[in-house]
Amino acid sequence: MNRHYKMLQNGSDIRGIALTGIKGELPNLGQEDAEYLSAGFLLWLSKKTGKAPKDLTISIGFDPRLSAKYLLHGLLNGMVPYGCTIRNCGLASTPAMFMSTVFPEFRCDGAIMITASHLPFNRNGFKFFDGDGGLNKKDISQIIAYAESDEELKALGDRVGEENFSMVLGRKTYHSVPTDLMNVYCDFLKDKIKVGVNHPTLYNRPLEGLKIVVDAGNGGGGFYATKVLAPLGANISNSQFLEPDGTFPNHAPNPEDKDAMHSLCMQVLTTQSDLGLIFDTDVDRSSAVDKRGREISRNGIVAMAAALVAEDFPGTTVVTDSITSDQLTVFLEEKLGLVHNRFQRGYKNVINEAIRLNNEGIDCQLAIETSGHAALKENYFLDDGAYLATKIVIKAAKLRLEDKTLDSMIADLEEPLEAVEIRLPIVAEAFSDYGNRVLADFESWVTAESTHQGMRLVTPNYEGIRIQFDASNGDGWCLLRKSLHDPIMPLNIESNSKGGCKLIAAKLKGFLANYDQLNLAALLKMID
Repeated sequence: MNRHYKMLQNGSDIRGIALTGIKGELPNLGQEDAEYLSAGFLLWLSKKTGKAPKDLTISIGFDPRLSAKYLLHGLLNGMVPYGCTIRNCGLASTPAMFMSTVFPEFRCDGAIMITASHLPFNRNGFKFFDGDGGLNKKDISQIIAYAESDEELKALGDRVGEENFSMVLGRKTYHSVPTDLMNVYCDFLKDKIKVGVNHPTLYNRPLEGLKIVVDAGNGGGGFYATKVLAPLGANISNSQFLEPDGTFPNHAPNPEDKDAMHSLCMQVLTTQSDLGLIFDTDVDRSSAVDKRGREISRNGIVAMAAALVAEDFPGTTVVTDSITSDQLTVFLEEKLGLVHNRFQRGYKNVINEAIRLNNEGIDCQLAIETSGHAALKENYFLDDGAYLATKIVIKAAKLRLEDKTLDSMIADLEEPLEAVEIRLPIVAEAFSDYGNRVLADFESWVTAESTHQGMRLVTPNYEGIRIQFDASNGDGWCLLRKSLHDPIMPLNIESNSKGGCKLIAAKLKGFLANYDQLNLAALLKMID
């Protein structure tokens, strides 16, 4: 058969178009694709564990997307006939799916989450796990290679049955076991809060009196309000968009979405709540809002997570993505006494760097992106938005006992006066090679021009080209890099002076104008 799944690989995830509904976007991820990809995963897992397919147990869950159950059937068709046991977890979060490989009640060999994170309603995809965590890019490439090859899939052996294991029909079979994963996961989080707060008189209701707004954006995160916070005494009555709805009718379930964050900020302010929490669709990311309605996101969420870690692990290293501000480095290193390792974009890149450092004997307790992906060593280096929210809630409850508020933890964090991200499309067919050429030339240009342009090449730097500008030439920095997967070159600029971003952009225009396969419309619009 003619199967081409490489176009569906998005780093360590599978993502595609599962539904019609957006003009110009035709589906490329359906039941048959799910069937072959899940068979590829089954073969990959069988080879890694040394177990026969019939001896494997795999959990499956999904977020509220409209195409979820449709793709679920494909996953079942690809694995169940080979005799493996499937734990059907239903509506779940991505971190909980990994925990199904850890919790003693389940001990699954692997897990699949059906999700496309924060992408529009017509998209969907898969995230894969085994007991070591989320699979890496090379693992996904191997699964795709298996899925594309009838010859490779023969290694799965003979199919043991052709029954219809439809969840929609509610059938219960030996191979498809309804599994209450989320309640177990919620109990795990509740116990963390009880032990963490250790309230002197209200151990079982440590959040009594705390007014917390949860915004799930109609994604999968509503459980955190109703099944974690409320049973512990928190007032969640002003929470919003908790009901799962795959059309996402109110705003994108995305902590980086401006409308989403504004909505939460206003809800916290108008209801005079103590704290706001927001999750993405599959709850592997989160951000917060303090009682004054101010965002704790991007640099702020990194600073907050680091401040929490610093209390128990003084001097530890924090790995972040490449677009963090200079002011964040000052806060982490000079205010908290930590080590800041500014690495690369991509949550798996950040996590893998943290794991590498620990393996080399360098203590690293936190890997976090400004997007809200946060992974702690104490929690398997799993990027779990609900776990980070739990750490924040614990601290908020303890500070309340001292008549303090959460924002006091990052009061010394300064922010740049201006910050912009400009996305420059590459129209060349070989866009990756073209982007590499631009970056190589950019580095040479900076080195040659630095003496009279007030520029300095930042080293070490692990992604793209980062330039520091002195006070007379923009008073800030820029980072030009390639997108991880798309024909785009993002340009991030920050400045500590009014008009500084525009000044830096104008300086860069002279260089970038030499590349006719780079669309500078957004840059020119900003300058003009």
